[in-house]
Amino acid sequence: MAVTSPDGGILRPLAADGTPAGPPRHTADLIGAIATLERTDRPRWVWPATHLIYPRLLRAGVRLAQCHDLELVEALLLGHAARHGEPRSVAAAYARLRGTEVPGDVPGPGAEVGAGGQPSLFDQASEPTADDIEAVVAVHHDQLRRIASLEHPDRMGLLAAAESAGGLIAAEMTHHGLPWRAEVHDRLLTELLGPRPAGSGRHGPGLRPRRLQALADEIVAAFDGRPVNPDSPAQIVRAFGAAGISVPSARSSVLRGIDHPAVAPLLEYKELARLHAAHGWGWLDTWVRDGRFRPEYIVGGVVSGRWATRGGGALQIPKVLRRAVVADPGWVLVVADAAQLEPRVLAALAGDEAFAAAAAHGDLYTALADAFGGARAKAKIALLSAMYGGATGDAISLLGVLRQRFPAAAGYVEAAARAGEAGHIVRSRLGRTCPPPSAAWRERVAGVAGGAAARSRGRFTRNFVVQASAADWALALLALARRRLAEQAPPAPAGGERHLAAGPQLVFFQHDELIVHSPKEHADAVVAAISAAAADAGRLVFGSTPVVFPLETAVVDCYADAK
Repeated sequence: MAVTSPDGGILRPLAADGTPAGPPRHTADLIGAIATLERTDRPRWVWPATHLIYPRLLRAGVRLAQCHDLELVEALLLGHAARHGEPRSVAAAYARLRGTEVPGDVPGPGAEVGAGGQPSLFDQASEPTADDIEAVVAVHHDQLRRIASLEHPDRMGLLAAAESAGGLIAAEMTHHGLPWRAEVHDRLLTELLGPRPAGSGRHGPGLRPRRLQALADEIVAAFDGRPVNPDSPAQIVRAFGAAGISVPSARSSVLRGIDHPAVAPLLEYKELARLHAAHGWGWLDTWVRDGRFRPEYIVGGVVSGRWATRGGGALQIPKVLRRAVVADPGWVLVVADAAQLEPRVLAALAGDEAFAAAAAHGDLYTALADAFGGARAKAKIALLSAMYGGATGDAISLLGVLRQRFPAAAGYVEAAARAGEAGHIVRSRLGRTCPPPSAAWRERVAGVAGGAAARSRGRFTRNFVVQASAADWALALLALARRRLAEQAPPAPAGGERHLAAGPQLVFFQHDELIVHSPKEHADAVVAAISAAAADAGRLVFGSTPVVFPLETAVVDCYADAK
């Protein structure tokens, strides 16, 4: 299917193996045609990129059940072949198939539009052609072929379906938006920083707020009147040097170890200045409209499969501002957080029977504590050392206990670390693949100080296999939860579409936490749906395993009350 300005396009049915099942059909009303087919046939839509097309459908009130996002799947397959960074658009994939010059990807969604501001397959203003739909068909068929040729085609097929579902979910979360009370945000900023300073807005922070200026004055006074700009790390280091204190940097972790009257106001200044710069009044003016925060999510934006955002900092909402996330009247927020996800993922990956048995119960660290003399804290340190590497001090002996009691779990991540140190690639449970080492890394490893570079990559691959597999599980959770939540939307009128805003809505997702904005009367059903989705995701991704993936769920009016 191709899309061009203003509304027309081409549709073509495909068989299960990706071959055409009928001729291409031109339509002057693409959205209407898609809505009709979704209502009658509920097909899996194949298209160049969800973020190019689906927002238009959502604005028209059309929700789709499933799709195959060629751009997202191409990135997965390129990564699996250790070809990270190659262009992943349909135009690029089609060029590779034909052996012609491969065009680069166009950066950012703002550039990926055709004439009239509408998305198009090849960023062209002309009507779609048979060649355009042929490119979509050919790339899709080739992707199915490449998936089938892999060692674990079922896993990559599942990952491709989940990643494509993620594209739908990302667009829907932007469309719905996270409920956000601008007046509460403004009040919180005023309480912390003082009244809104002149000139602050989306074009810049303006003058320093009153509290920041007062702290800046305290800092200068603490240095005996020496002019110091607290926003300048170099000036802070020089000021301490003039006071007879040598510091390597102005980082907060360094400052906390210094006994000097400037430290306390500096630490407070840093914290409040960060809030003002990242989520101050300028952020509020830019990102919150009509009572909603609408970030643009980037599916698989991090190499491990975690999501990113393009602006807005949605994945780092400060705790102090969560008071501004408030459900609409008659609605609630269902906040679900996966408990100790990465250690549980390691238990499922390794197949360590003793470790998996412990992960089949409530608090994982408490269940493992017996192996560490009953100390939960020691069990936690040992597990984190195993997954992240770099153990020092007491962690070394605790890691030794872990190796002895749970050899398969320890061995799994250590094998990944050795692979990384040797320059090999590692994969997640479903096949997401880490980038190969660069030529510069290989040069460093071959040099005198190569051991440090090798160990650093080993720590990366050690964690990658766990973190990326956790992202596999979280993506499956999202897709399954979305399907279950859709069943709770009010039925559509005869011949019509379901109202997108009528039922529970996924409105936020970060790593291992999600938020559903739900009518109050659906809250219990939403909690049950998410819990069932978590269990289903465990079985789907890891197969038969005693490991459970419990969710800590809270039903609240305000996000700040969830934890």
